[in-house]
Amino acid sequence: MPRYALKVEYQGAPFAGWQRQKDQPSVQGAVETALARLEPRDHTIAAAGRTDAGVHALGQVAHCDMARDWDPFRLSEALNYHLKPAPVAIVDCAQVAEDWHARFSAQERRYLFRLLTRRAPATHEAGQVWQVKHPLDVAAMQAGADQLIGRHDFTTFRSTICQAASPVKTLDALRIEEVDGFSGREVQFHVRARSFLHNQVRSFVGTLERVGAGAWTPDDVGSALAARDRAACGPVCPPQGLYLAAVQYPEDPFT
Repeated sequence: MPRYALKVEYQGAPFAGWQRQKDQPSVQGAVETALARLEPRDHTIAAAGRTDAGVHALGQVAHCDMARDWDPFRLSEALNYHLKPAPVAIVDCAQVAEDWHARFSAQERRYLFRLLTRRAPATHEAGQVWQVKHPLDVAAMQAGADQLIGRHDFTTFRSTICQAASPVKTLDALRIEEVDGFSGREVQFHVRARSFLHNQVRSFVGTLERVGAGAWTPDDVGSALAARDRAACGPVCPPQGLYLAAVQYPEDPFT
């Protein structure tokens, strides 16, 4: 059966997350339903990461196995037709080797978090950003973020329901910048690692926002990390500003 890699973009608001749910809409369920319109049978796809409810994606990657030998462009066009009106799009498609796996072949995941700082309610960007009404000290936030870079026990920054075998992960980058966004000044977090724990990025962002607001010092972030205690974490920020931005592989299947 030919295997295809799919680059998937979606808005997370209508979904209970990526993973198929029995009684709730999911992105995986939407794509599998569209596949069944093309080849009527049960389909099971795998993704590079299981995003939570409300989390978006710019470059999620999944793979599917088809009975027919589809032209990748025609497969993506047909899937997009059957995905309507769900806010899910196949932005690229490529045939890959039979042993290629969207999750296990991945070398790195990249996340983007968008935090809008303005007092007026968000309108056009509602549901796409986390909004706070106070200014943030980006330099202090970066100083706190720098203490998280490297290989650490991230127990403090993972959900209590995280199913990962170990809390030890390597964080390759956590870069924070302030930019002029569509609706005002945005603080954007660019995060890179091979893999992440459940709620890890949102725990980082919620904690670092407290640093930017002056409620924590940058050194408090290091102390929270060293505590290896979930109770030491700052607030977990809401999901709507989080995007799975890209997934890196030894060879890009879409080039």
